[in-house]
Amino acid sequence: MRRLIECVPNFSEGRDHKRIEALVAALSGIKGASVLDLHSDPDHNRSVVTLAGEPEPVTEAALRGVGRAVELIDLRRQRGEHPRIGAIDVLPFVPVEGLTMENCVALARQAGEQIWARHNIPVYFYEEAALRPERKRLESVRSGEFEYLRDEVLRNHDRIPDIGGPALHSSAGAVAVGARKFLIAYNINLNTPDVSVAMKIARSVRTSSGGLPHVKAIGVQLKERGLAQVSMNLTDFEQTSLRRVFDAVRLEAERNGCSIHGSEIVGLVPRKALGPDDAAYLQLENFSPASKILETRLEMKINEGTPDGISSRSI
Repeated sequence: MRRLIECVPNFSEGRDHKRIEALVAALSGIKGASVLDLHSDPDHNRSVVTLAGEPEPVTEAALRGVGRAVELIDLRRQRGEHPRIGAIDVLPFVPVEGLTMENCVALARQAGEQIWARHNIPVYFYEEAALRPERKRLESVRSGEFEYLRDEVLRNHDRIPDIGGPALHSSAGAVAVGARKFLIAYNINLNTPDVSVAMKIARSVRTSSGGLPHVKAIGVQLKERGLAQVSMNLTDFEQTSLRRVFDAVRLEAERNGCSIHGSEIVGLVPRKALGPDDAAYLQLENFSPASKILETRLEMKINEGTPDGISSRSI
């Protein structure tokens, strides 16, 4: 039986193309691990890379990416719309085939140990890899972001990292390493530049405010596009589908005097997350099954033996 995992490093850099290329290069070239997708966003100032393949090579590729991020990204000199605590902000491991969640928890823990040993970056464990129940939710780990957390860890024992520290790395912060189910990062862009509308809609649809189950949402401004965005994570798409989220946001947008400009998937999605006509219904921008469906991209690598490369999406 094949043993396959997905790993989705999130880097706090979405503007400097040379740095982004260098980060992807650090993740590439390891037999048994393939870079399947890159999504970079200058407003979020974030790049999301999808790695997949055999557990050990994928883990090693991710560790090399951490090392390159430490060299290239200085959080003291950059900000973006997306919250972050580290140069490589989150590093989740996801079982795909022939592995259990427990296997991915073990991989996450091993990766965390190596991140501290190799790169002197403190580590928090989240989701299924969490060592403390209050750290299972990523937003709890990331509360306050880098600028607040770097001081908070020195005065509050409850915020110190699980490995390393207590002080954060001076320029690269910390990294949240986790094991989780498939997560869909999904953004809906509104036909308004008013970020307060996006924030209001985000509050209405996210689970923590009494909205839809398994939905995390924030409102952000896309200055380069003159739009506001509802940026979301769907943590269980089988319980709350993309269509259900889209319909909820569309209804709230109409109530607030605007409409949906379009939507986008960040990274890749499992095949069963999208129905035959969902791409049109969801007004997905720059979508094609060959480039955005995880199983399709992975099978291309396995069956065709194609060189390591990426499906690039940059806005």
